Amino acid sequence: MFIGHFAPALLAATHKDSPRLPVLFVAAQLVDWAFFAFLLTGTEAMRVTPGISVMNPMDLYHMPYTHSLLGALAFGGGTTVIVWFLANGGGTTIIVWPRTASEGNGTTVFARPRALVAGLIAGAVVVSHWFLDWLVHIPDLTLAGIEPKMGLGLWNHPMIAMPLELLLIYGSLWYYARKTGAKGLPLWTLAVVMAALQAINWFGPVEREVTVGTSLLAFFAFGVITIASWWAERSAAKR
Repeated sequence: MFIGHFAPALLAATHKDSPRLPVLFVAAQLVDWAFFAFLLTGTEAMRVTPGISVMNPMDLYHMPYTHSLLGALAFGGGTTVIVWFLANGGGTTIIVWPRTASEGNGTTVFARPRALVAGLIAGAVVVSHWFLDWLVHIPDLTLAGIEPKMGLGLWNHPMIAMPLELLLIYGSLWYYARKTGAKGLPLWTLAVVMAALQAINWFGPVEREVTVGTSLLAFFAFGVITIASWWAERSAAKR
């Protein structure tokens, strides 16, 4: 699962109290941002094993922190606290739409209960990553970093996994556009960028071994999509 992870972010962004779309896009792939960072330090590991699944040759044999359900909940909880704190402290132009009037000290802040909702939405998007991965991964996910390992294994069934991922992301993108009024070149750019990077992921050359470039390429892809989401959001009506 790659671009399909952004589907919960697009759906969540239609909520009136949600964080901004780029924040949700980072949340959607936060555990993968962390995984590829941990890969650089040796904290987690993977290797190339051709044939381990039909669609993905990466053997994700050691990722107890980022791809356990407990780890996802921890990342989600941390995200909730950070978004709540920043929204509650006046960082609305970065985290959420500035939708409230100034308080007595002249600082624009997000109303406290709504700041908490924004944080909870962002945290839920983070946790959604584990459940979407469970659909496609062969058994390499865990509940708490130890066996049993689990995964439904749709990567072994491309005729199911590929249409499912496209349906998730483009159905969600259509819903987002319908609810927010996003349109035009920015929205189409986001759609094309995601399609292009997913095509490279599915049909591009396969790495022979895991290197520093593996993580850098992942960071580049996540960053480009997040920037495209920022531009798409600018074409939407302010909520």
